[in-house]
Amino acid sequence: MRILVLGAGAVGGYFGGRLAAVGADVTFLVRPRRAGQLARDGLVVLSPHGDLRLAVQSVTRETVRPDYDLTVLSCKSYDLADAIESLRPAIGAGTRVLPLLNGVAHLEALDKAFGRERVPGGTCHLAGTLTDSGKIMQLTALHRIAFGTRQGNRPDTRERLIELERAFSMTAVPAVLAERIETELWEKFVLLATLAGMTCLMRASVGDIMRAERGRELTLAFLDTCRRIAMAEGEQLRDEFYADTVRLLTEPGSAFTASMLRDVEAGRRTETEHVIGDMARRAQAAGIDAPLLAAAHCHLQAYEARRSRESG
Repeated sequence: MRILVLGAGAVGGYFGGRLAAVGADVTFLVRPRRAGQLARDGLVVLSPHGDLRLAVQSVTRETVRPDYDLTVLSCKSYDLADAIESLRPAIGAGTRVLPLLNGVAHLEALDKAFGRERVPGGTCHLAGTLTDSGKIMQLTALHRIAFGTRQGNRPDTRERLIELERAFSMTAVPAVLAERIETELWEKFVLLATLAGMTCLMRASVGDIMRAERGRELTLAFLDTCRRIAMAEGEQLRDEFYADTVRLLTEPGSAFTASMLRDVEAGRRTETEHVIGDMARRAQAAGIDAPLLAAAHCHLQAYEARRSRESG
């Protein structure tokens, strides 16, 4: 199976690199500057699970051809429209498009662009960053990927995903071929919205929030709101997931933060509307009172407004 990974940043570079390291046929679709880095230095991953330095194949939007069985989309949500245009020349008659974006709002845009029959579901857990020198740094030991078919996919889509699962089985990455990928997507969405909402609203880590007098109470209230929104969308979160999420988000002394907070602290653009904004709009549509979620959304919108004003 020929795999094209759009981007060689923290997510695409990490998971694509793990596959390339075990001999999978992986090519990275990147911008010219990144293509130059990869040609000069290779793909470099610094990880608790073992470092990588690989010579990898790369193409650009101008040179990519429709020669791939599976494309993996790992961009930020605010780059989705540009990513779609970059992928169009790579889409052949049998190509599938596997997104690893946060949230769920991107699926509608991808279905419209490429056809729902081509777009399975996917999600991942990874704390990582791309350094200025082009190295991918995994910040914690957590790494996981899940994928599965969606209703309306072509019948042979599952066979492609079985091949992908088989390839990941040769790596250190836990990979799940989900029977119902929508549950995986919504569980990640609920976790991320709560984590990003609380750590950005409080400008603090989980451990710092837990030291506040009402930190645990407000965190659990935020989580419960997101869970009720998921239920209104027809998704019942698994008990084990909920218990694990409570432990993760209320651990005393934890340095855990959302990447969205790191973006805010660095003055970068955020995925506010795709994550917090989308969750807030779904709450409003379902008639769910969500004051903490609304406050987090307002806070981040104000940040983006100020960032835009100050940058001119």
